[in-house]
Amino acid sequence: MTIRALSLPPTDTEIDDWIAALAAVQAADLPQGPPPARTEVAGRLRVTPARGRAALWTADGGAGVAALLLFTDEANAHTAFLDVLAVSPDARRRGLGRALWEQVRAELLAHGRTSVSTLVDLGGPGQAFAESLGFENVLPMAWYEQDLTRQQPAAGTVAPGYELRAWHGLVPDDWAAPLATAHGAMEDAPMGDIDEKIEPWTPQRLHAAHRLVLDRGGEITTAAAVTPRGEVAAYTELVLPDPSGPRALQYDTVVAPAHRGHGLGRAVKLHMLELARHRYPALRRIATTVADENTPMRAVNESLGYRLDRPAAYYQLSL
Repeated sequence: MTIRALSLPPTDTEIDDWIAALAAVQAADLPQGPPPARTEVAGRLRVTPARGRAALWTADGGAGVAALLLFTDEANAHTAFLDVLAVSPDARRRGLGRALWEQVRAELLAHGRTSVSTLVDLGGPGQAFAESLGFENVLPMAWYEQDLTRQQPAAGTVAPGYELRAWHGLVPDDWAAPLATAHGAMEDAPMGDIDEKIEPWTPQRLHAAHRLVLDRGGEITTAAAVTPRGEVAAYTELVLPDPSGPRALQYDTVVAPAHRGHGLGRAVKLHMLELARHRYPALRRIATTVADENTPMRAVNESLGYRLDRPAAYYQLSL
């Protein structure tokens, strides 16, 4: 058994081997989902978030792969996120997964990390493997998908006193501060017992998060409800990791506490849907995750046509 660290950034050959491993795992464990897109995978491997440092490993010529993100911001220097740990179906039951985990664990301990979290699909081999290592479910959630090939709700109007806006790519400088303030409302979203701390949102952090999507080859659009005073009362973000692909991800949807009860969450999502129909004719599905305890957002999504795809959870291990 041979495990080696990948170069940073990885070579084209290393990326191709990584994609092949992910495609084999997807075909076996989640055959209903789309195969991994090269644009998305290559972008994630080559461009690490500004607040983190990547460590990548491959086992037995690409039969298994692992990706770890070590946070570098001061608030989260104690923890990390295990982004990928996958073994091709025909190479399982040979100890590859455990060997990759030992590499990950050694890296965590070498950098003084006291916890690590990961996102796990429930009911499959990933859950069983995570629990065998001692990971615990700290935030139950689920993946939901909206099928855009079906008839969609018509775009409506926003409540009086608000105006709908949208920005493709980086948000203009004059709206970055109000949008960062609105992002701060995410602090009351369900987080379970996740050890990662939420950093304060600033215009700089907002632009860095959006620029990461663009640097990885993706596209991002923000739809918002704004007030005459220049506040962002609500917003939602749509990300296409592969702009030519059929699938998008719904990122944050937030309504500031002072503006709740006016249907703004639904209004910004409907506005986003209308924009996406025109801008991305090849788009077929939008996926998102919602915590089980986030009843209001689950109700909004259901009214828009989102349906349960599969249960998932954040799992965490204390070292």
